[in-house]
Amino acid sequence: MFPENTRHRPAKQPVTIHEPTPYTAAPVVPVQPAGVPSVTSIVLPDGRVITGYAIDHNRPAPVTAKPLVSRTAVNIALGGIGFGAVCGGLVLLTTFIAALAALVQQLIILAAVIFGGFIAVQVLTADRERGATTVNIRKAVIKRNHFHG
Repeated sequence: MFPENTRHRPAKQPVTIHEPTPYTAAPVVPVQPAGVPSVTSIVLPDGRVITGYAIDHNRPAPVTAKPLVSRTAVNIALGGIGFGAVCGGLVLLTTFIAALAALVQQLIILAAVIFGGFIAVQVLTADRERGATTVNIRKAVIKRNHFHG
């Protein structure tokens, strides 16, 4: 009844008692319709006359005209066009990747040719600029192999 961690008793609060009130229903009075429906008479082909109230039947909602092509068919066609565009884009993407790979390969070959040409120029021009060194190396090789001339 009391909370565990309190050392004092809770304050007493006033209690309000609510008594139910009885429901008294008003008597139901039948109400006449606002207007009297019109009476119609029909003359049959044999001369008899039929008189009665016109009954207005519930008419169904007018049927909306269907489009020439269903929305489902249009959606399927648009999806097919989008799928074709994506596939075409993927084909172009693979072509682009192949062309890029060929370009990179050609750039590597071009760099190798230029670097090889640079090395060849360095080797071939070494004789002209430092001819004594090359000659000395050749003489040393010859002396080592005992080819004295």
